[in-house]
Amino acid sequence: QVRLVESGGGLVQAGGSLRLSCAASGRTFSTYAMGWFRQAPGKEREFVATINLSSGRTYYSDSVKGRFTISRDNAKNTMYLQMNSLKPEDTAVYYCAADASPPYYSGSYYPRLPNQYDSWGQGTQVTVSS
Repeated sequence: QVRLVESGGGLVQAGGSLRLSCAASGRTFSTYAMGWFRQAPGKEREFVATINLSSGRTYYSDSVKGRFTISRDNAKNTMYLQMNSLKPEDTAVYYCAADASPPYYSGSYYPRLPNQYDSWGQGTQVTVSS
């Protein structure tokens, strides 16, 4: 099992930036992909971005493409989400997740559904004011 702890959330004005961090511990060597999701009140958990740890390739939802950047520091076992040009509709609890049981191994494997992930963090609140 992988333990994930998010940090970096907060209150920011529209147009501002935040960087979220996700520190991983435990069986991190088995993780094949990691991702960020978000959930606003009354809405389902929504895919934001994922990074394939084998290839380093990334995949984003259309709603954040060009504004958010997902990255990973292997030496620190930490994943990041740099969020720029934030909008009020980005307001949500942001969760990081790890996938250690992919159905296949490919540098282009991009899990985008919550049930594809094995481990989850506790979430960090991001609030964007208008």
